[in-house]
Amino acid sequence: MGTGNGTVISEFILMGFSGLDQRLRLFLCLVLLLMYLTTVVGNAAIIFLVCVDNRLQTPMYFFIGNLAFLEIWFTSSTSTKLLVILSSGRRTISVGRCFAQSSFYFALGAVEFSLLVVMSFDRYVAICQPLRYAAIMKHRLCIQLVAAVWVMGFTFLSYHLALLSKLTFCGSNKIQHFFCDNTPLFQLSCSDVTLLWKTESVFILFIVLSSLCLTVASYTCIFFCILQMPAASARRKAFATCSSHLTTLAIVYGSCIALYAPSSGHVSLETNSIVALLNTVLYPFLNPFIYSLRNKAVMLTLKEAMAHATAQLFP
Repeated sequence: MGTGNGTVISEFILMGFSGLDQRLRLFLCLVLLLMYLTTVVGNAAIIFLVCVDNRLQTPMYFFIGNLAFLEIWFTSSTSTKLLVILSSGRRTISVGRCFAQSSFYFALGAVEFSLLVVMSFDRYVAICQPLRYAAIMKHRLCIQLVAAVWVMGFTFLSYHLALLSKLTFCGSNKIQHFFCDNTPLFQLSCSDVTLLWKTESVFILFIVLSSLCLTVASYTCIFFCILQMPAASARRKAFATCSSHLTTLAIVYGSCIALYAPSSGHVSLETNSIVALLNTVLYPFLNPFIYSLRNKAVMLTLKEAMAHATAQLFP
């Protein structure tokens, strides 16, 4: 590896959280490891329950199962390397792995935003058009929507890999982040990235803002439908559910806008890293609790599965 002006770079050094002392790094590592394991186990449990229990094989849980599958891979794309950095201090990453990490991060992020739009539409139909729900949200339509979301994600993955493959790196190899984000990569490139940077920024903001507008539109309609419910208990329950959903949406959309808005390039490394933790670690960690584990049907199925497993182990 070389970092001189005339040497092509073969690996990068991730500088995220480099200013923390060893004890604080280990403490942060333990916290993030606990959150990561909880995220993986919680989402895996949701996928298992949706697959094996007939009561959960509805459009809503079909989408939640896809979201759970997505969250496992999304958080793993950045968290595993971050845990290695914090625990062992090994900060190097090859150019190929860096490009792959960046591409999977943005592709899975695009899938997630699109899936959130689909889920908000599903909730809109369920609450505002309950009598037509079964006729509208047919199994075939659900499969088509999810398939379209994943195809779009893999298309973006290919596009992003092709974009990064055109870049050359011959100066510093220190990435000012804990993962291979676009902005620090473009800043290190020896190529003229002005057009690529603007194109990528516009594309990312289009995905984030368009999905945000559609999601907000769905929840606005849901809000007005809830106000028309005759029973006060039903209104309180619906408001509680929607408020928890909107809290997690505020975290993911707020953090993404803060990271990729045009003025975010002037933010410090520490601030960028902390904000990035919101959508790479905190949001996937909260999703199982917000969308599933607070649901009575899911908890009943989980208790039955645990009781059955206990009976098999200790007859």
